[in-house]
Amino acid sequence: MKYDFDTVCDRYNTHCAKWDFAEQSFKVKGILPMSVGDMDFRTPQEIIDAIKKMADHGIFGYSVVPDSYYEALAEWQRKRHGWDIQKEWVVLCPGVVPSIRLLVKAFTQPGDQVIVQSPVYPPFFNVVRDNGCEVIDSPLRVENGKYVMDLVDLEKKITPRTKMMLLCSPHNPVGRVWREDELRQLGELCLERDILVVSDEIHEDIVFESCKHVPYPLASGKFAERSIVCTSASKTFNLAGLKTSNTIIPDENLRKQFTAIARASAMPSPNTFGVIAAEAAYRYGEPWLEQLLDYLEGNITFLKQYASEKIPGLRIIEPEGTYFVLLDFNRCGINPGKLSTFVREDAKVGLQAGTHFGYLQEGFERMNIACARSIVAEGLKRLEKTVNELGKC
Repeated sequence: MKYDFDTVCDRYNTHCAKWDFAEQSFKVKGILPMSVGDMDFRTPQEIIDAIKKMADHGIFGYSVVPDSYYEALAEWQRKRHGWDIQKEWVVLCPGVVPSIRLLVKAFTQPGDQVIVQSPVYPPFFNVVRDNGCEVIDSPLRVENGKYVMDLVDLEKKITPRTKMMLLCSPHNPVGRVWREDELRQLGELCLERDILVVSDEIHEDIVFESCKHVPYPLASGKFAERSIVCTSASKTFNLAGLKTSNTIIPDENLRKQFTAIARASAMPSPNTFGVIAAEAAYRYGEPWLEQLLDYLEGNITFLKQYASEKIPGLRIIEPEGTYFVLLDFNRCGINPGKLSTFVREDAKVGLQAGTHFGYLQEGFERMNIACARSIVAEGLKRLEKTVNELGKC
């Protein structure tokens, strides 16, 4: 079956954070939103049918997670990522961020230190500070045009108070898909210093042809006992509103400690519709996903060609995974302090400022390219027009 990713889906009047609240969020009329981390594509029909079947039943009482869900998840992890997980390892949660927040609470004390690698997903900073801990930032560095881990810097910053590391894999916003050897070097250091690694792998399935996602525990057999992996079908199949994620904890003692904190914190059960949708996604969504990945790679190619031909000062940080692309405006002659105003108010394109991700210097913006190619083209056209009118590139 050939899936249609070119048709622009009208998301207005659906309480959509990206579209219905764009003008309110950016305070700019007529802005084109390309920042919020969901997709403008309809989820596969098999998922829609599974949700409709449950809705047609008409009774929405308490439910339990069926064994069939865990079986579908395990088969997905085995087939897509070569990871054999067991049912008892999986704790279902209402989202990856709530899960990470509770993981920090469960395995640290106020005053402890937690490592992050900026530029990184902004909630990483929030969940650490909200638990009374100190953020230790070991920024990624650029090597041959690619972001890499700076393990020398990381090791220097570890102290006896450093208890946890939040790993973003694949990495948002720089788009790196960490190689097995990179993960192994990181893991050996964390294992040596008794640092628990929490790996946010929500983008595990959005990986392009030249790369392969490696679940953190597979980088070395030793890592499973000191690591926890967070996944979800939400990014892969556009299900973020259904509030369901997997916290995968191979070590029994860590799992017991986490579930105790989850109960004490009254963590809600996963959404019934979310479980049904995710199971359908894992069972039937692979053909759709393969075509989605091809389409996203096409959007990246289009973006690179357009910028090269019409906005030559704009540098594209090509992602290996995720549906985000970092745009580097630093060679466009624009005052970095005024870039956000330029992008939002003049070009009327709603991107996410690079400064939101921590260390990333001014002059960067993150674009979500999980939309019809015509939307990507419109965003670039607006950027091009404004840049040329200002005579900056």
